[in-house]
Amino acid sequence: MPEPDQRLFFLLQQAAHRLRVAADRRCSAAAGITTAQLGALFAVREGALTQRELAARLGQRESAVTAMVTRLVDAGLVGKSAHPREHRAVLLELTAAGEDALVRVAPEIEEFNAQLHAVLGEDGFRRTSEGVAKLAAREW
Repeated sequence: MPEPDQRLFFLLQQAAHRLRVAADRRCSAAAGITTAQLGALFAVREGALTQRELAARLGQRESAVTAMVTRLVDAGLVGKSAHPREHRAVLLELTAAGEDALVRVAPEIEEFNAQLHAVLGEDGFRRTSEGVAKLAAREW
């Protein structure tokens, strides 16, 4: 049996890229959104938040989130309203169209996860999920 590949970082990058491209195709076909936008919609669905809070939740810089928020607002998926306490801030809220996009993309995400289960097996899926969550939460 060949030795396990010691380039885990590069394998993770390659897998993440391939998974993102495949998931983006599915999300785009189902609801006209990318997986990055899907993550933002999920975050906003949990409750109104500022752009700064959204950036923190997504683990991105606020400047990177600005363009995405603009696209989501322009598409009618997210709305903006005045923040009750911070006069310069706005609250981002999911619109009915945003909720509809999440409903339309749900079967694609479920199917994608089912395919991951099939490749990794139940134990492998669980262990991979736990390991990747640890990596994502760690401060490097």
